[in-house]
Amino acid sequence: MQRTMTVSEARAALPQVVASVLAGDEVTPARRGRAVAVVVRPDHLRSRRLDAALEQAHRVGAALDKGRAQPLNEAPALSSQQVDTLLAEAREMRRRR
Repeated sequence: MQRTMTVSEARAALPQVVASVLAGDEVTPARRGRAVAVVVRPDHLRSRRLDAALEQAHRVGAALDKGRAQPLNEAPALSSQQVDTLLAEAREMRRRR
């Protein structure tokens, strides 16, 4: 269950807030009607972070699979002249340091 209370109420009822969180509830202290924190059990927080990391890993894996399915471009991305120009610019920048 999710509960919202003012910061003053949460401060005054800290032992009850802790007991409620230990029982699996979430408590959201608010100031002027806006949430300023969420009090949850550490194992619930770790689980949420793990879920988010797994979802992100899934998206990365899907993007890699999509990239693997596309054929590589046979033509080089840069011409020899462009490569020479970029190398000359890089060397000049190093020399100026």
